[in-house]
Amino acid sequence: MAVPASTVATAAVLGAVGALHVAWAAGSTFPLEDREAFSATFLGVDGLGSPGPAACLAVAGLVTTTACAAVVATQTSSGSRVGRLSRRGARTAARVLAARAAAGIAVSGFGLRATSPRFRTLDLTVYSPLCAALAVGLARSARATS
Repeated sequence: MAVPASTVATAAVLGAVGALHVAWAAGSTFPLEDREAFSATFLGVDGLGSPGPAACLAVAGLVTTTACAAVVATQTSSGSRVGRLSRRGARTAARVLAARAAAGIAVSGFGLRATSPRFRTLDLTVYSPLCAALAVGLARSARATS
């Protein structure tokens, strides 16, 4: 059975996010020039630097596992243990990402937390919408059955 296009897209983006976190764990600040810009852009706080390797690798592992769960969910029968587990994982990740999207819009939209202007803009235009789109993709994957 072919993997649905929405699942392929969702898994590809999650895989790219995972790869980016692995690069950050290795000390890269890509696509930015230094740790200060990284902090302001991705964390919303000036001068904090970047997260440590363990945190970056934990996120990389979670998003990569989620990408795999999304694909497996579309390829296994609803009655199999692997199918149930992968669908549960995809649904859980979809809920987490939907909550992140809603929280990002609320916090950045209403200024509920002091953040850098760059982060606030990116949170409203990129980060939160991306989380919402990934949540939809994962939810669709979790509903698919072979």
